[in-house]
Amino acid sequence: MNDLPKLKIVVLMGGWANERPVSLMSGNGVADALEARGHDVTRIDMDRQVAARIAEAAPDVVFNALHGVPGEDGTVQGMLDLMGVPYTHSGLATSVIAIDKELTKQALVPAGIPMPGGRIVESASLHERDPLPRPYVLKPVNEGSSVGVAIVTDESNYGNPIRADAEGPWQDFDQLLAEPFIRGLELTTAVIGDRALAVTELKPKSGFYDFDAKYTDGMTDHICPADIPDNIRDLCLDYALKAHRVLGCKGTSRTDYRWDDTLGEAGLFVLETNTQPGMTPLSLVPEQAKYCGMEYGDLVEAIVAEALRDHADKDTAGGQGE
Repeated sequence: MNDLPKLKIVVLMGGWANERPVSLMSGNGVADALEARGHDVTRIDMDRQVAARIAEAAPDVVFNALHGVPGEDGTVQGMLDLMGVPYTHSGLATSVIAIDKELTKQALVPAGIPMPGGRIVESASLHERDPLPRPYVLKPVNEGSSVGVAIVTDESNYGNPIRADAEGPWQDFDQLLAEPFIRGLELTTAVIGDRALAVTELKPKSGFYDFDAKYTDGMTDHICPADIPDNIRDLCLDYALKAHRVLGCKGTSRTDYRWDDTLGEAGLFVLETNTQPGMTPLSLVPEQAKYCGMEYGDLVEAIVAEALRDHADKDTAGGQGE
């Protein structure tokens, strides 16, 4: 339990990113939990007047339940830093790096965290030639929740080369990250504070773990704890905590993996670290927290408590920066 006094808390949610519906589910779940604990909660659906609305609410802390741009990329973090308002989850610099998959690689790979190779490609070039041998993965550089991800195989209906009229992320983004496709299991590990919680295997009932599979009830089986060898479990926990620390994450993060089980430890690759994981009823962080004995309300209050401690530490150090 967190011995928090009664606080005025703004829960910031919604916005205009692709992940707006998920953010609204996360934010309302968080707000309900905080109200149940006796806090004075103001729910704000992000719009262009958000700074004035937060100032009017005069909160002790903002719970940032936004997903995607501009709530997860440093924009909102910079605004709140300028306002001097404490807020949950990662700060400006961490958010800028972690939402960019190429910058994340540049930070994590030198720290000994394995990630797939690959390169940034111009979307228009995909209609002339494949950037990598098939199968490979195409994904936006600055999106989360598997938004706009395509797996290109010899059997896919995208064509060879990819047709310009085929439905895919090349229609929405000028540049994409191309990575080799890693066969095997989809795994994920949540970190809260300075503790890696557990490893969950995600088994979509069809296709892969895309946006719909993540947020539609019944489309994905969560196996927690994952039925994997102890050494792979320990590696997942280690990589997740190391990524959290290297990137400078605060509150909670979630690191996602692919594991080619035919290759043992050499087949485990980090795909990304999410600095603002979902807090919906289907979300993985609350699920792993519950497995470790932490109820949803305790989890939410623990995230708030860390935000307040971090803000106090910054004030003691004489600045608002990270």
